[in-house]
Amino acid sequence: MASADLSIAALLAGVSRLAGWRVVVVGDVSLDEYLFGRATRLSREAPVPVLELVRREVILGGAANPARNIVALGSSALQIGVVGIDPEGNQLRDSMIHERIDPAGLMNVASRPTTLKTRILSHEPPRLPQQLARLDRLDRSPLQPEEEQRILGVLAEHIPYAHAVLCSDYQLGLLTPKVVETVRSLCRRHGVAMTIDAQGNSHYYHDVDLFRCNDIEAAMALGRPLRSESDFRYGLEELVSHLRARLVIVTRGPDGVSLCGSGVAYTRLLAFNVSEVYDTTGAGDTFIAVATLALAAGITPLTAAQLANIAAALVVRKFGNGVVTPEELSQAVSSSVFRGEE
Repeated sequence: MASADLSIAALLAGVSRLAGWRVVVVGDVSLDEYLFGRATRLSREAPVPVLELVRREVILGGAANPARNIVALGSSALQIGVVGIDPEGNQLRDSMIHERIDPAGLMNVASRPTTLKTRILSHEPPRLPQQLARLDRLDRSPLQPEEEQRILGVLAEHIPYAHAVLCSDYQLGLLTPKVVETVRSLCRRHGVAMTIDAQGNSHYYHDVDLFRCNDIEAAMALGRPLRSESDFRYGLEELVSHLRARLVIVTRGPDGVSLCGSGVAYTRLLAFNVSEVYDTTGAGDTFIAVATLALAAGITPLTAAQLANIAAALVVRKFGNGVVTPEELSQAVSSSVFRGEE
């Protein structure tokens, strides 16, 4: 496997180069709310448990999560997104400041609420929390023309001074075709890398430096299932050609990562060995954050993908939207344990 050809020394050198870059993160931001309760009895109203609230936690989510990872790795992130004029919007902005994310590109919009994803969990220590339900408050409608124009102005103000722009699309209306085209045009004009974490809408994410999606999203974009290694090989080659992307990476969970691109032959990297998967939330955000920083640093695509592969494996051991530090990533690289390898 190609992963065996990546030396520990090269990967460790790559970790040390992830700091010091300026990244503009454009995308749908949200608050992730976790309500932990203790089950006391069954409800008389329905066959469901009654939980008594124990604690509440709120974590930055959506496009703000890759921004958190960028900061945790020693680079700077400026967030461009929209929030409502509501308490959650204020809390999201305050949380960004606390996490050292620059909220200068965060725009208040009266016509839509701040996206809030509420997870209800039953927690009876020492057992792990069990998610019972999730309730999302959101608006998927595209930006209004005047709102879109304001976003375009913010893009023009900040992209010229960035090393990379990361577009994180949760399909909540911010990344309209016009916004995407403006990002692409500004990146070309100013020599800024453009990376995409797509959860759909792949048809207008063309001519970018990196396009990332998972295997299910890749199959949807191609209109056919991806089962065999041959399916992935030809599928990624088709995506590279169709999107005219310099690099396409498809994350495959326990089956590792596949990548292909300009000057990069199809390669599959094995999954990093994870002894315990606690929560897969946010693994893709960590992956695209690390890959973006690596490409901004001029690290080779194969090394960039492997560093991101290891980082994403680390966050599934954490609760909620986790981040990876340089120390954690270096330690994991040094262990160099991949599925299928001794």
